[in-house]
Amino acid sequence: MKSSNIGGQAVLEGIMMKHKDDYAVAVRKPDGEIVVQKETYKSFVGNWKKLTEVPFVRGIFNFIDSMVLGIKTLTYSASFFEEEEVIEMTVEEKAKKEKRENLMMGVTVAFSVVAAVAIFMVLPYFLSSLLKPLVTSYSMRTVIEGVVRIGIFILYVLMISRMKDIQRTFMYHGAEHKCINCIEHGLPLTVENVRISSRQHKRCGTSFLFLVLAISIILLLLIRVESPLMRVVVRIALLPVIAGISYEFLKLAGRSDHPVINLLSKPGLAIQKLTTKEPDDSMIEVAIQAVEAVFDWRAYEAENFHTAADL
Repeated sequence: MKSSNIGGQAVLEGIMMKHKDDYAVAVRKPDGEIVVQKETYKSFVGNWKKLTEVPFVRGIFNFIDSMVLGIKTLTYSASFFEEEEVIEMTVEEKAKKEKRENLMMGVTVAFSVVAAVAIFMVLPYFLSSLLKPLVTSYSMRTVIEGVVRIGIFILYVLMISRMKDIQRTFMYHGAEHKCINCIEHGLPLTVENVRISSRQHKRCGTSFLFLVLAISIILLLLIRVESPLMRVVVRIALLPVIAGISYEFLKLAGRSDHPVINLLSKPGLAIQKLTTKEPDDSMIEVAIQAVEAVFDWRAYEAENFHTAADL
């Protein structure tokens, strides 16, 4: 099966779908209307875009691009639910507003990366270091550190999943996966077919994050340094390498049904049961519109499943 290469994420009361450089955000407004905005995404690397295509290097750049686009589309979807007065702005004022928003987005992405490194990489190391009097083996402490790291991640997901808004977002996340699975299994993209499709997908960002946490255990077992400070430095410095390896595995998993690949994908798919929920039909309708704005699923299915292109 050829991967559709569609990706996306859930936003506030909607879905963002991306294919190649095009992305679309579909949002159901408070009055029930579905609004779809399609745009072309320009990578933050600018003229160095080729970096997003180099194996084992592209992972970290694509991850940052995903964060930037995710925050941008989430902000856009939230704008439909803000109670603000409509203010007429000049072209200059709009440009200044956009500049402020871009600055805030950059600050948000930077803060998110620093916070994630501190919570999921540095904190587990210090917690496992407290066990040194009881566990003398560095290798065993590294494994415990990895287990703690994964445990913090799962606990975080469980905590935020109790929030009402997040529960709905996870339902939209399920709708996103169901649409992609529907297409990649050769079914016409209808509400009925999407409803019966799986809400788990091997190329999900949740699986990517789990892979980052799991692969870090292996690499940290292989690379040893004696200084506690250098151990922290190594954990941070290895992140681009870990992200690159994780991204390549995710790409491979998306186009392979090999038993070994499927087995290695199972932990990530299991965690997706926490980050995706069954959507209702109204959410599926939103997801379908987001897909159709950026991807010709009829042509894809005609090519890969020999179905009629005019389904």
